Amino acid sequence: MTNMVESLNNMLVNARDFPYVALLDVIQEKMSKWWNDRRIIAMAITAPLTPSWESEFRPRFAQSNGKHILQLNPVTYHVKGSELEGVVDIFNKTCTCKEFDIDKLLCVHAIAAVHHAQVSVYSLVSPYYTKEYYVLAYSETIYPVGSQSQWDVPNEVAIRVVWP
Repeated sequence: MTNMVESLNNMLVNARDFPYVALLDVIQEKMSKWWNDRRIIAMAITAPLTPSWESEFRPRFAQSNGKHILQLNPVTYHVKGSELEGVVDIFNKTCTCKEFDIDKLLCVHAIAAVHHAQVSVYSLVSPYYTKEYYVLAYSETIYPVGSQSQWDVPNEVAIRVVWP
């Protein structure tokens, strides 16, 4: 079971016996709180990447130091100095180790190559890892449904019989 499922199960332990509408209200309220908490965290980030990816990047920067770099052409570099060598293509955002290709986050070889090329590592990271996308992910608001007495239900929907 994942952490998210366990969190939802723990959250709903006291609400499991509620009527469906009340149970959905509990879920909506908790999701709204979680969403808003994450929005506040995202808005407070000062680094270019999300916190988890910034912390993932730090060791890679350290490992990229001291690599031997041979420029093969204006955008391709051969990076040596570790157990695994890499040929990095900055333009196509690829490396023969495949980490840059798959994760879209710079591998050790790519960091060494772009540093040598005097290009910002952040300019080559997938936008999905950026603060901007993180903020956008939580930009919408989860609103409560409201009391059933306030619902505006079209007549053609209200007259339908739905069996459990």
